[in-house]
Amino acid sequence: MELSVSELLQTYGPSAGLSPTLAPAPSDTSFAQRLSHNPFLMAPMAGVSDAAYRIMARAGGAAWAVSEMVSVAGLHYGGEKTWELALPHDAEPDMVVQLFGSKPEQFAEAAVAITERLGKRLSALDVNMACPVPKVTRKGEGSALLNEPQRAGAIIKSITRNTTVPVTAKIRIGRTPNAIVGPEFARRLEDAGIAALAVHGRTASQMYRGSSHLEHVCEVAQAVSIPVIGSGDMLTPEAAAYVVTQTPCAAVYIARGSYGNPWLFGDAASLLCGKAPAKHAITQRLNAFDLHVRLLVAT
Repeated sequence: MELSVSELLQTYGPSAGLSPTLAPAPSDTSFAQRLSHNPFLMAPMAGVSDAAYRIMARAGGAAWAVSEMVSVAGLHYGGEKTWELALPHDAEPDMVVQLFGSKPEQFAEAAVAITERLGKRLSALDVNMACPVPKVTRKGEGSALLNEPQRAGAIIKSITRNTTVPVTAKIRIGRTPNAIVGPEFARRLEDAGIAALAVHGRTASQMYRGSSHLEHVCEVAQAVSIPVIGSGDMLTPEAAAYVVTQTPCAAVYIARGSYGNPWLFGDAASLLCGKAPAKHAITQRLNAFDLHVRLLVAT
């Protein structure tokens, strides 16, 4: 007899050092209060953050998890595979859906459809303005929008007018090292109505090479009054906790640091409470691997 996702978490979660239940993200408070409740978030990752991965991250202590990038053009043309990316699994209490595209009218249409279909299980709608991959940017999407602040603002307005949930965005500090536009671009998005902004500390031209420039992320946080979520090189609990406690950032997105390490979120939270991160023995790691495989099959 095959076990459901909830039964898998109940059966295998404790031996993997993971929570057997997934707590919903706070929804009846301001966005800043939601982040103060738990500032460690699972970042959207194309080709990675599927339902099984999101469930593992939430069981490991992530405050919430974000879908893979969902194409508003794909939704517009009725793609069922695109819709699959936007729908939480039955075991997920809620989810943030990240959208990408370049046409404000398609974002508006997507906002209406997703808000209606997900209902109370939709935590927020996020806009990807950070992806540096050429097949995305050549269409004027992702980080290419950093060159078009007016269009970016129009996209945010088109969503906020057509949804009841908070709208956020994720950007990079600029397209190239000679064009650091983060603070000015962030102010444009704040004026358009976003509730929070995630900032990856690399330029688009860096892709995922080199180091994230935390100082430029902090410049963005100081330029706006909305919460800023730091992103880039959050590879350890110490790095994540440092950004929350020692910089103007209200929270952090954890991405590649969670590869094979779903405990990172909870370990970072332990540091905030003055506790040392837990030691994860090989048996616990093997049990987590086993659970993740079973979740992949079940989802």
